[in-house]
Amino acid sequence: MKRRLTILVLVGGIGLLALAGAGYSLLSRGAVWQALYQITGEEQPFKQVYGFVTYLGNGLRRLPDTHDETATLHPVQNPIGVNSFLELEPELAKRERQMQMIHDAGIAWIRQKFTWQDIEISARGNFTDARNDLNGDGQIDSINAWLKYDSIVELAQKYGVQIIARLGTPPAWSQPEGQKGTFAPPEDLQDFVNYAAATATRYRGRVRHFQVWNEPNLGAEWGDQPVDPQRYTEMLCRTYRALKQIDPEIVVISGAIAPTIDISGYNLNGLVFLQRMYHAGAKDCFDILGAQGYGLFSGPTDHRMRINTVNFNYPVWLRDVMVANGDAHKPIWIGEVAWNPVPSEAEAPDIVARMVYGQVTDEQAAQYAVDAFERARQAWPWAGVICYWYFKRPDESEKNQSWYYFRMVDPDFSPRPVYYAIQSYAAQQGYR
Repeated sequence: MKRRLTILVLVGGIGLLALAGAGYSLLSRGAVWQALYQITGEEQPFKQVYGFVTYLGNGLRRLPDTHDETATLHPVQNPIGVNSFLELEPELAKRERQMQMIHDAGIAWIRQKFTWQDIEISARGNFTDARNDLNGDGQIDSINAWLKYDSIVELAQKYGVQIIARLGTPPAWSQPEGQKGTFAPPEDLQDFVNYAAATATRYRGRVRHFQVWNEPNLGAEWGDQPVDPQRYTEMLCRTYRALKQIDPEIVVISGAIAPTIDISGYNLNGLVFLQRMYHAGAKDCFDILGAQGYGLFSGPTDHRMRINTVNFNYPVWLRDVMVANGDAHKPIWIGEVAWNPVPSEAEAPDIVARMVYGQVTDEQAAQYAVDAFERARQAWPWAGVICYWYFKRPDESEKNQSWYYFRMVDPDFSPRPVYYAIQSYAAQQGYR
């Protein structure tokens, strides 16, 4: 009995020492902390422990079928992209400076808006911009609305950066009464098809990748009205056919599906929206599925597969829907990925909806971006280009908006930590 008690004491002591060691490692960001971060995407010890417990629930759920062994079309050598707003820079020198910095960071792609309301501004078939007095003489000066976009395409070619042309943002003349000036789709879908075709024709051979709309499963991106996967699919299919007639080498990307679990109808769960797209005949109408990849409230190493919670795994669930519909050969390109280093209330009290995208430090935003690219490289063979959200805005007028703080570079061209982190990662991977 005495010997058994001694053994129990020894075992208990070893257990307590092990537990104390694990606790110390957790609190000091040692091996245990690192292991739990790689599983949960959490950095606070309590959240890591809780996250690990919920991660164990993966074993009780059906996990996505991603067909990782299936080769996908349209492979790329360098998947690093960034969202650019070059159309907002009035000065050509500033557009070029952006492109130079994008190139110098080892970024191979820009996801750039070819804004419909900025191209076909005032009427169907009218590609004249008559909105500004350019020389200050009090008279409106009319110019070719394409010129700005011509310069963007030329700069991309000069610096060896490829363009994903994001098509959308309808002009007021195309929209139904009562929805003019919103993101509502045009009253006549053929107007959108014609604009897309005009863009593809002008840049044939220079721009090959076109994305049809953005986040069609969010009401705010569909004219502040309930979304409509059937109508969006009709738009996608008609545009797909028109673009392929112009150039069979064009690659059509579906509108980036936003990560939401809302099923209200104003917004619609992306998995439901995608399945309804398939029901409406979308399978033959896109070459690459567009998706968004925000991690929001946990890091990119979060492996908790919870279909009712949005984390960085959301594209994995979209992949599951694709596989179920016979599209395992198509890749997913992620249009936006980032974590938000929004300032605290003490630093900037006037920010609207401060926590809607979560909150991280600049250093975390930088590390998470790199970890996201690396996780996709190692674990998602079906993922292609991934675009950071976003490069820069032209000025600080939106500093009261929480999304402003995703920027990679300040309006004065000062790089944020995430710029240097991605630049270093690109160099390590041999992309530069």
